[in-house]
Amino acid sequence: MAPKNTAFDLQKCARPNILALEPYRCARDDYKDDGTNILLDANENAYGPGLALNEENKLPGANVNGTSDSSSAIDVDLLGLNRYPDPHQEDLKQLLCNLRNTHTHTPKTITPAHLFVGVGSDEAIDALIRAFCVPGKDKILTCPPTYGMYSVSAQVNDVSVVKIPLQTPSFELDVPAILKALDEDKSIKLAYLCSPGNPTGQLLKKEDVQNILEHGWNGVVVLDEAYIDFAPEGTSLAEWVSEWPNLVVMQTLSKAFGLAGIRLGAAFADPAIAQILNNMKAPYNIPNPTSQLARAALSPKHLEVMQRNKDLIIKQRDRLIEELPKITGIGKLHGGVESNFLLYTILDAPADQGGKPSNETALAVYEGLAEQKGVVVRFRGKEHGCLGCLRITVGTEKEVDRFLQEIRQMLEGIHNSTGKPGAKEEQRREKEANGVVA
Repeated sequence: MAPKNTAFDLQKCARPNILALEPYRCARDDYKDDGTNILLDANENAYGPGLALNEENKLPGANVNGTSDSSSAIDVDLLGLNRYPDPHQEDLKQLLCNLRNTHTHTPKTITPAHLFVGVGSDEAIDALIRAFCVPGKDKILTCPPTYGMYSVSAQVNDVSVVKIPLQTPSFELDVPAILKALDEDKSIKLAYLCSPGNPTGQLLKKEDVQNILEHGWNGVVVLDEAYIDFAPEGTSLAEWVSEWPNLVVMQTLSKAFGLAGIRLGAAFADPAIAQILNNMKAPYNIPNPTSQLARAALSPKHLEVMQRNKDLIIKQRDRLIEELPKITGIGKLHGGVESNFLLYTILDAPADQGGKPSNETALAVYEGLAEQKGVVVRFRGKEHGCLGCLRITVGTEKEVDRFLQEIRQMLEGIHNSTGKPGAKEEQRREKEANGVVA
């Protein structure tokens, strides 16, 4: 059929900032899962969902009509799928409050009025920008290296990004530089801080966050705590939103809870900000199955499973910290240890031969592991302060066994080889490495 003759011109009709948008590059863009790969690339929970499953990895005693014969059953109401879900999710919000009302940082108690729940943390990231930033005028502040979706959401909304890099090698906030930027540019409305950081794994200092909250700046500090359950007990600042009207704390069930597939995130905030976010959202943004699974995961029986899985991950994290330095060609641990991943430098030669962190070698290891060994990690060498770095998600004991074996052999092969990647291959790797990545 011949093309229709219309006046439509996509390049002139679509918004220029959208046409120029570099899409978010997620962990599965480079290497798909064929069912045999070991996926240590997306910071997922390798031990599975934090749900009390039976020996067949199924939910015990669950029925479809809201009845069950087990205290650990999850009743996914299939017969209710013809009805729209609860638009307010008060019960789910209360369970999230129960989880975070530790009274470690305040005697006050947070309530469902302090909560917005959305499709992962990404919905809150975008909603906050739409709520506080005028397109083409206002800005957000980020501290690279950090999560890529802050910048992507800003570009979608035609909002500029002011970048104040983390200090290296500590990956701590450069508080004087942040405060200076806030003083000099009143158009900055949001400061996105990641704690523990991605890809740094570094927990931010509470006093540094407080210094920014106390600063004479009419804006909001957004603290992304996606990985907070892998940090020491009591480090979440979620309940602190009851003390600070200019603080938002984002969390997710994708990491420690092992529920990335249900896409459930939360933003804790002063009730006034939470109300704005709830006013903006789509009326039925949380599907019934997502809500039902999330509420079950936050109940005592299933929280026990989450805690056991988390302990297993921490055990393997400690094992990686002990074993990786023994492998020739692995450099220093670069960053913190408060998450379910570690950031390590890869050297261009053994350390006793003067080896230095190398993006070329790190890329070769990254590609070789994925394409030849079926072990997928993440290359991070193009991010600020991360020269030659691979980010390694902590896997199960068997996955860590195989990873340690394969990376040892891969580095031996690379260091013993005299051949170097050709110019064309090097250009391809550079192009792949420049994307916005998870």
